[in-house]
Amino acid sequence: MEMSELTALLTPEGLRLLDALGAVETTDAAARAVSTLRAAGHGPDLVAAVVGQAHLRARARTKFGEFASRMLFTRAGLEQATRLSVAARHAGRLRTAGITHVADLGCGIGGDSLAFAGAGLRVTAVDADEITAALTAFNLAPFGDDATVLHSTAETADLTGIDAVWLDPARRTAGHSETRRVAATDYSPSLDWAFDLATRMPVGIKLGPGHDRDQLPAESEAQWVSVDGSVVELVLWSGALARPGVHRAAMVVRGEHTHELTAPADSEDAPVRELGAFLHEPDGAVIRARLIGDVARHLEAGMLDEHIAYLTSDAALTSPFVQSFRVREVLPVTPKAISAALRAGEIGTLEIKKRGVDIDPAAFRKKLTLRGPNAATLILARVGSKRHAILADRVGTA
Repeated sequence: MEMSELTALLTPEGLRLLDALGAVETTDAAARAVSTLRAAGHGPDLVAAVVGQAHLRARARTKFGEFASRMLFTRAGLEQATRLSVAARHAGRLRTAGITHVADLGCGIGGDSLAFAGAGLRVTAVDADEITAALTAFNLAPFGDDATVLHSTAETADLTGIDAVWLDPARRTAGHSETRRVAATDYSPSLDWAFDLATRMPVGIKLGPGHDRDQLPAESEAQWVSVDGSVVELVLWSGALARPGVHRAAMVVRGEHTHELTAPADSEDAPVRELGAFLHEPDGAVIRARLIGDVARHLEAGMLDEHIAYLTSDAALTSPFVQSFRVREVLPVTPKAISAALRAGEIGTLEIKKRGVDIDPAAFRKKLTLRGPNAATLILARVGSKRHAILADRVGTA
């Protein structure tokens, strides 16, 4: 978004047009909206800003739900923003720790700040980009004096009276079209600066879930978060925001339900064992946190292979931290053998998973015969030096 577009949008006319237009779901719908608004005599900057925002609002529903219909975004800010459901859980941690005033440094379009303010915290939101700061001010306007937005860098922000800091360091590319995660040395503010701040006051630092674990401060609590099966972030907590004795945590959010596994350190993996009656796929947050061994012991399970994150057991147990499957049979990894088993089971709907094998599931599916009313899961995995095709059925979580 250019400054001229922002200026046109943040007017009574621009905001009225945006609310009247509603969410624009597709590029074809956007093209029609542009034609209609231009034919009605509206200027190109205003039309570009209004239609662009309407399209971003449609995309933002997955993160912000109905709140998206009254927010303003940049494309980069939306890509980087924390899901509101996750941000609300972070806000709950701050409240539990007794925090009353939080600074959101590098606030983006204000997703985290919204959750903090909604939880009753005073918020000072800071962003180095002028346009982003202006949009954040709009998004936080309903909270009045309890939410202040500043156009400033994180390093120069005045933290007087602040109880805790939330940091989402990243480097945005030129303009506002996209955000890319970068190496530790390229973050802004730098991770050295952020980690130093975390030694002096309570801080939460949001990083990409694949961040180098060897570069994490030993004294922090590292919490990996997944939402509906996708690992979305790693948060480092320090000071009063870090829980005593907890250095590894996996938070698993499925719909409205949240489950968490915590430990003082990485857990020791369970021993390798032969494939049993059940196969379990640990959630990505559990894998990132290296807590697979704790889950395995709860399930009375072992590792299927020391290098592959699958567990196996004979006990009819499952947990929120895994997807569990009841094994039907083990087959050669050939379309002919697998298709014969699918026909025998009248399987017309097949989910294909793979780990440790160089197979394209989409291409492999085309070689299979799928016909019938039943559903199953095909798990393609390497165990030792051999490839296995495991036909299985999903088991509900505990």
